[in-house]
Amino acid sequence: MPRNAARPAASWRLLAALGCLAVLPAAAQANTLTIAAMTSPSALDPHYHSTNNNNMALRQIFDPLINEANNGKLVPGLAESWRVVDDLTWEIRLKPDVRFHDGTPFGAEDLAFTFNRVPNVPNSPGPFTPYVRSIKSIEVVDPLTVRIHTHQPNPFLDYDLTRIMMLSRSIHADATTGGFNTGKLAVGTGAYRYAGFILNERLTLEANPAFHGGKPDWDRVETRYVSNSGARVAAILAGEVDLVDSVPVQDVARLKREAAIEVYGTESYGTAYLFPDSDRENAPFVTDKQGRPLAKNPLRDTRVREALSLGINRQGIVDRLLAGQGAPAEQFAPPAVADRAPGLPPLAYDVARARKLLAEAGYPDGFRMTIHGPNGFFTSDGDVLQAIAQGFSRIGVETQVEVLPPANFFTRATNRDFAMFLTTYTSNLAANTLRQVVMTRDPESGNGPFNRQRYSNPALDKPLAEALRTMDPARRQALTSEAMRISVEDKAVIPVFYLRVNWAARKDRLTYDPSPNWDTTALFATPVKR
Repeated sequence: MPRNAARPAASWRLLAALGCLAVLPAAAQANTLTIAAMTSPSALDPHYHSTNNNNMALRQIFDPLINEANNGKLVPGLAESWRVVDDLTWEIRLKPDVRFHDGTPFGAEDLAFTFNRVPNVPNSPGPFTPYVRSIKSIEVVDPLTVRIHTHQPNPFLDYDLTRIMMLSRSIHADATTGGFNTGKLAVGTGAYRYAGFILNERLTLEANPAFHGGKPDWDRVETRYVSNSGARVAAILAGEVDLVDSVPVQDVARLKREAAIEVYGTESYGTAYLFPDSDRENAPFVTDKQGRPLAKNPLRDTRVREALSLGINRQGIVDRLLAGQGAPAEQFAPPAVADRAPGLPPLAYDVARARKLLAEAGYPDGFRMTIHGPNGFFTSDGDVLQAIAQGFSRIGVETQVEVLPPANFFTRATNRDFAMFLTTYTSNLAANTLRQVVMTRDPESGNGPFNRQRYSNPALDKPLAEALRTMDPARRQALTSEAMRISVEDKAVIPVFYLRVNWAARKDRLTYDPSPNWDTTALFATPVKR
């Protein structure tokens, strides 16, 4: 089906969904924020799937101990302050008088409960485990003070704590992901309370009048999930919504010319990358040119992975498909990430060199492959995948594309159904990106939860493991850079481009603080004073 075939239906669904706002009193409508967002959360369990679409929705309902501001600074959440006591001990001072939405007090014992639950969520397609594995024990010093003891030094524990949303040991004692999805257990300490959720359709929130951070800016937040980009743009132009995310790259300049619209954009912490299966002897969706199985998986050969990288015209993708809303990637961390490796050269585009490498690897006539990706997960994702496939075909690897809805795609990627897939990863720490995606997968340590293709390289693991327990910043940076260079040279993943993200808002309704984590949330939307 053509990508634009769903536009009328998507537009109709959005209009129908927004029509329910008409039954609200005028005063309520005036302080209701309406959002058209591209991707629905897959679940309301804050520990189920560590992905942007889930986290940005759920941080409105639940709180972490520490928040990450859009300027990269760490600021208080449920923790009033935090400090390093020694290499194995952090002290956390909690805010007083914090309560969950049902009135249950939040306290020190809830920390231990939450950290214990995180690695035990069944069937998680992207667990939060790495963020809690370093924690050995929780010591309650007094009702508002806890000390976190770690197994080994963890210089990133404060960052890790921004990723874990707190639950209640009493409310959520036997919580299941299904219980959160019904709304029964979607009870947090956040600025907004659950008021309704339909998967892939809408999330409705209401202000939490007892929020520890003060009165929320909006009485009600209606988020409609509209995967079709044309429908989102039409909705903001017609004034049917106040805010839209993932503005199509071809519409950024147009919307900037609209007197009633303001476009908010930022360079993100996200990298779009390809993940080849370099682990299995035989990979699915890879055959010879006649469709017959190959004796071995060509993606296990570094020369083949390098050839595929050489077949990608990154600058062309950024210029033509992204209209300049991005930048070619040369490593697995964007320029906005502070601990990325300095001085790495651009990744070359060289068809002749790619063909030569394929011949050296034993594939002078190339082979056939299908590559996969999500459709409606990030801007222009399906178009980018097609451009990559055309580049591969030019070097002799006859390539087809299959795109899937995000929820289906990530489930299948986790099940290792693909030879190669396109996705993104977002983090403001290069060491964390490497830990999550390319470090050898180890459920015991929690490393590699997004290493869906089971890449493993001891030469990369060694400096990265050392970086993750090194408190000295200069030494840690050198180790992280070494691991990043190995990742690039071995093509553990194949970085394609860095994402620039854009929102469009009605000028008379709000201003928006653009998030490099590409979060679309009421927390960053400030009403215009009338």
